[in-house]
Amino acid sequence: MRVKKDNVVGMIDPSLLLRPEKVYDGKPVEAFRDYTWDDSDPIRERVRRTYYTMHTHMTVDFVKSKRDKWLKFNHFKSTVKDALIKLNELVDESDPDTDLPNIVHAFQTAERIRQDYPGDDWFQLTGLIHDLGKVMAFYGEPQWCVVGDTFPVGCRWGESIVYGDDSFKDNPDTYNPKYNTEYGMYEPNCGIENLMMSWGHDEYLYRVLVHNKSTLPKQALYMIRYHSFYPWHAGGDYSHLITDKDSYIKDAVLKFNQYDLYTKSAAVPDIEALWPYYEGLIQRYIPGVLEW
Repeated sequence: MRVKKDNVVGMIDPSLLLRPEKVYDGKPVEAFRDYTWDDSDPIRERVRRTYYTMHTHMTVDFVKSKRDKWLKFNHFKSTVKDALIKLNELVDESDPDTDLPNIVHAFQTAERIRQDYPGDDWFQLTGLIHDLGKVMAFYGEPQWCVVGDTFPVGCRWGESIVYGDDSFKDNPDTYNPKYNTEYGMYEPNCGIENLMMSWGHDEYLYRVLVHNKSTLPKQALYMIRYHSFYPWHAGGDYSHLITDKDSYIKDAVLKFNQYDLYTKSAAVPDIEALWPYYEGLIQRYIPGVLEW
């Protein structure tokens, strides 16, 4: 897709996208992450259904089974660019803020970071790839265990998790005394990196990057691994499991998330025109064919 433009981040005709959707600009901050249920709104109903299904099935045993399945890194081989192109066919079923293909959101995030941090190319690349773990949806995984906010399993559910306790009423871990207490299977202040997070694209991409020896800095890896952990970094839950040193991780995630969230109503970038620049960053930090 090549569109003549005066700049590389202006508006293009959404009908030229593989998944044509409307683009809304000027959306107020308070309108983001609104999970109010309205069964007459198909997007809100889709979001609610995705989260209720996730919260019903996301048990300790389920997460262990997904780790065992995906962390062998034997599902496919692909460059980062080819994996990103797949996201042109994915609209996130858990996201109430956009119905654009995920690849558009990737470039929106990266370009806004580049505008504010022109010298931090690793940060720009982090914005581009942060949702890349969603490729699991093309290899047999339903979206409810790929997308959406994350949270620890193996302890009492956080109060600020989307849709609250009602969405966990059919999850067997809700009634398991090994897992339904404040600390559950964890020790006090065990640290965020010792938590077993719900399975999804954050943890998977983090593991893929480590396995394939990416040279992205640790700050980038933290941004990727915990950017969907909203009950912690936005809701204030799980402080009894966090250590003082985890504040560094939280600062990194909060720095990133303003670009992840608030770019979703921004203008659609000219993706084809931007590829050469970002291919250079991929070659620098995550080159070659990766094992996924």
